[in-house]
Amino acid sequence: MSRIGRKPIQIPNGVNIDLDKTTITIKGPKGTLSRELHKDMKITIEDNVILVERPSDNKLHRALHGTTRSVIANMVNGVTEGYAKSLELVGVGYRANKTGEKLVLNVGYSHPVEIVPENGIDFELPSNTKIIVKGIDKELVGATAAKIRSVREPEPYKGKGIKYEGERIIRKEGKAGKKK
Repeated sequence: MSRIGRKPIQIPNGVNIDLDKTTITIKGPKGTLSRELHKDMKITIEDNVILVERPSDNKLHRALHGTTRSVIANMVNGVTEGYAKSLELVGVGYRANKTGEKLVLNVGYSHPVEIVPENGIDFELPSNTKIIVKGIDKELVGATAAKIRSVREPEPYKGKGIKYEGERIIRKEGKAGKKK
């Protein structure tokens, strides 16, 4: 049995869950999330607890068991607390601005790079070198943060670029000097 798949998911107060065969819709204080789940997974709701069960022990069902439970738990957490990822801009002259909803990055190119947020994503800029991506969908927050990071990934020689907060960049030694 999957250790993660067996764990029950507690439903907090103020969260409504709609289960329609393979579609689960979760409504909470921060918003609504809906997702299509695999048809073989059995999801039951009883006494403010969600349980995920698998029909057999074949390889596909074992793989889906823990994944389905984690996806539902992330949805419940998203509509109650939300998710955030922090990014840092490292480099001389690297900065970020917010123009309306758009994020404008000046990261060493000849032109500023504009990033338009998808529905449910919000950008917060505590300083011009720090970006916080917020939203209720964990997958979308992570994908948006990765998209921003891919504009200028950190390079290993000087460490310049856009990196996740707390990310450690493994540095390389520069070119050796000329011998006389």
